[in-house]
Amino acid sequence: MTQEQKLFAVRSKVWIEDGDGNVVFGMGRYRMLATIRETGSLNAAAKALKMSYRAVWMRIRMSEERLGKPLVETQGNGSRLTPFAERLMHQFEKLQTQVNHQSDDFFTNLMSDSLTQG
Repeated sequence: MTQEQKLFAVRSKVWIEDGDGNVVFGMGRYRMLATIRETGSLNAAAKALKMSYRAVWMRIRMSEERLGKPLVETQGNGSRLTPFAERLMHQFEKLQTQVNHQSDDFFTNLMSDSLTQG
């Protein structure tokens, strides 16, 4: 494949930090919550993510403390997401999509020609 045939793309990683630079929410927390939603259990989510229960629990707990709102609540022998967590995930999806679209457009306008010309 010649240089002219290669396609390039820009990638962006978005996360939310508090004023002290601590992660509040990002794709990792998003995946944890999505897996808790799918499995109905923090323990099952940890196994599915190949993480320890403690690692998942601590990250969720830290986000809850930094946000000042619960993300996960106990339901019988399992766990479920709070309505706040569901809204946060939905809004984060929109944010990530918008950032990706704007990054792609900016990259195309600014750099794509210079990377494919000899």
